[in-house]
Amino acid sequence: MAPPRDVVKIAVQKRDAIPQLIQLDQAKPLAAVLKEVCDAWSLAHSERYALQFADGHKRYITENNRSEIKNGSILCLSTAPDLEAEQLLGVLQSGGREGRREALQQLVLLAPDMTFAQEVISREGLQKLGTIIEDGDDLGEELALALQAFLELMEHGVVSWETLSIPFVKKVIRYVNMNLMDASVQPLALRLLESVTLSSPTLGQVVKSEVPLDRLLVHLQVMNQQLQTKAMALLTALLQGASPVDRKHMLDYLWQRNLRQFIYKSIIHSAAPLGDEMAHHLYVLQSLTLGLLEQRMRTPLDPYSQEQREQLQALRQAAFELEGESPSAGLSADRRRSLCAREFRKLGFTNSNPAQDLERVPPGLLALDNMLYFSKHAPSAYSRFVLENSSREDKHECPFARSSIQLTVLLCELLRVGEPCSETAQDFSPMFFSQDQSFHELFCVSIQLLNKTWKEMRATQEDFDKVDKLWFCCLSPNHKVLQYGDVEDGASPPAPESLPEQLPVADLRALLTGKDCPHVREKGSLKQNKDLCELAFSVSYDHGEEEAYLNFIAPSRQEFHLWTDGLSTLLGSPMGSEQTRLDLEQLLTMETKLRLLELENVPIPEQPPPIPPPPTNFNFCYDCSVTEP
Repeated sequence: MAPPRDVVKIAVQKRDAIPQLIQLDQAKPLAAVLKEVCDAWSLAHSERYALQFADGHKRYITENNRSEIKNGSILCLSTAPDLEAEQLLGVLQSGGREGRREALQQLVLLAPDMTFAQEVISREGLQKLGTIIEDGDDLGEELALALQAFLELMEHGVVSWETLSIPFVKKVIRYVNMNLMDASVQPLALRLLESVTLSSPTLGQVVKSEVPLDRLLVHLQVMNQQLQTKAMALLTALLQGASPVDRKHMLDYLWQRNLRQFIYKSIIHSAAPLGDEMAHHLYVLQSLTLGLLEQRMRTPLDPYSQEQREQLQALRQAAFELEGESPSAGLSADRRRSLCAREFRKLGFTNSNPAQDLERVPPGLLALDNMLYFSKHAPSAYSRFVLENSSREDKHECPFARSSIQLTVLLCELLRVGEPCSETAQDFSPMFFSQDQSFHELFCVSIQLLNKTWKEMRATQEDFDKVDKLWFCCLSPNHKVLQYGDVEDGASPPAPESLPEQLPVADLRALLTGKDCPHVREKGSLKQNKDLCELAFSVSYDHGEEEAYLNFIAPSRQEFHLWTDGLSTLLGSPMGSEQTRLDLEQLLTMETKLRLLELENVPIPEQPPPIPPPPTNFNFCYDCSVTEP
């Protein structure tokens, strides 16, 4: 007969005793279970004992977590958490050096358990650990264990970090600033200061004023990866707690001290793998640095600002006036204004007054900063961009200013400029740490690629509104019509009947792939567009007396195979994709194996065999994660 659902079979261990195999009734009070276990070993006063999981975490069993006990679990009988806490704290207060060390080791082992932590905290355990840390009689293992136990207890959130005293925090800061210090102490001290900085603005100011940035840079440059990570954690915590003005000053100083180059060469490209925690802190550093651009991004151009008007004129002059020459010299004021307005139009501003284009936020003044940076740091590419497009037909010219404004908005969205830091994200970009002005450099590369793509696809200004849209196509439910049209990026797939364009399947003539597609041939060199070429396909159809094409670029190889096979089927042609070949090969292999079974007189049933009933119990289950002592 199967045991009741509430009964689990477990083992209970005790030092210097034979383990008990018992059936634990989960409906019975834990105190009653504990008394039965103690009685089996002839132990009086069962209230002085408790059950723990035997794994490395040593968590105490309570009424709240007893449901985690499963068949095959191994528990151990130990001292009750209140007595254990009292004994350990007593040793800390009056024991010898070796006794304190062993008590601290036991505290570190048990402190992650909430039940035990509450008992320690209620007996002023944090104050006693704080005394050991402040006294600093032993700057080695004992101090490291005290710091670790203190951190484990504080991280339960029972006591606020704001309750720590300033002298205590300054003592921990002293450990961080000391040159000769045990390697196990400083990472823990940095971790404690990080938590203080993130949790208490008042104590965070103490940390900021007492821990020099140069000291953190020293810790970052050691070979100890754990110390590096904790130093980076405190650095990002200080940056997060600083005001925007202070943050800018701090980052400027760090960049002057070559922190960016060090991160790029010695952390990102280190021989040792980058840990998840360090990756998160690099993401935070990247996010905070890009966040400095938010003010410019959200500030529109002020038409009454003399400085901003001069910047616009500098942008125009860099494109149309040779060095030392001024074509507008000697002209009347009206002629000069007319000439400037025409040149601003050639630059790609949509309004005769360029200030109106830059009133949009975002990108605000950040777009102007990008354009000025491009004109100053890549003057040849800038002049070539503007003059090249000035000589094209009006409908095919790529407007530099309009493109720059749109591109700046897109870069801000992709890099999440101005968004708060995620608490878990790790997606930093190594490119960000490879350049001093990474955002502006990224713009310079992107604007030139945009111009190149514009030329290859012979785009017109009407295409601007299509750039942010996706092209969606699907087969109608009756398989008679291809329905397609533009949809917004991020929108859910539209209903087929809502798409504006239709192409009857009966009008389809042929399927083209790769370099035979007209939209691939128009894009120039096939070598430069190899990836695009491999995912491109088109269908030709009759459009009046002319042959027209519906062009596609699949997002992946799998999508390419599915669509080309589907269109081939609609056209009555054989499916010729690589995926079809693999599927057929798998089916043929299976068919061959089945035929070989028939040759061996192995009967193959027409119906699958019935599923057997479940066993009467599951006592064979065993938790492999539980380690036996």
